Amino acid sequence: MELAAGKKVYFLSDFHLGAPNEVASREREDRLVRFLHSAKEDAAAIFIVGDIFDFWFEYKTVVPKGFVRLLGCLAQISDAGIALHIFTGNHDLWMKDYLCKELNAQVYFEPKLFTLGNKQFYIGHGDGLGPGDKGYKFIKKIFTNPICQFLFRWLHPDAGIQLANYFSGKSRAKTGSSDEVFLGEDKEWLIVYTKQKAKEVNADFFIFGHRHFAIDLPINEITRYINLGDWLRLNTYGVFDGSTMQLLEWKG
Repeated sequence: MELAAGKKVYFLSDFHLGAPNEVASREREDRLVRFLHSAKEDAAAIFIVGDIFDFWFEYKTVVPKGFVRLLGCLAQISDAGIALHIFTGNHDLWMKDYLCKELNAQVYFEPKLFTLGNKQFYIGHGDGLGPGDKGYKFIKKIFTNPICQFLFRWLHPDAGIQLANYFSGKSRAKTGSSDEVFLGEDKEWLIVYTKQKAKEVNADFFIFGHRHFAIDLPINEITRYINLGDWLRLNTYGVFDGSTMQLLEWKG
């Protein structure tokens, strides 16, 4: 993608809409919509790097209700000719083609390398990458198994979505604020992963979400690791203007 003069690329992640309750989720959704309307003024592309929803599952004719303000805003952005790229996260990895059809968005299920301007960006949500976390990696194989997804679809949506929301809440209660704590460069598995992947992939920036803290860390003379933080408490985002990449906080 070549960037026209004055145009920018925006990156944001981890909205977890639906959590922890309807009131807090609606306030967060309204804040995101204000940000996106502002970004729309000079955006060439917007990358949403996973966990838009705290839970999302697409039946053939049914999707979870709600979130119409955000989805409507994203539809306006796409209709304005702004490229919309969406990555699945560990909370909304059951996306299919709904957002592709309704928003004309590109949806990605694995990390991907992009050329933006004259820079290389390796982008992904970040779940299941790097060493360790074997329990989640095993569970993810089950969740992404086509047979398991087929069987889940046989549950009535009222039952299936309620059950999934229950387990999502239990997962949040178990992890607590651990996703918000920086463990140190040697213990952060996404940093370990980036250092190894940087030997194989010629990228200027590795952009991830998933870990709910914002950090911009040099990996070597060329490569930077950027975690986008979240919109549960930080309201942070990345922006690239064709030459400079920044990690900023939205205060609108």
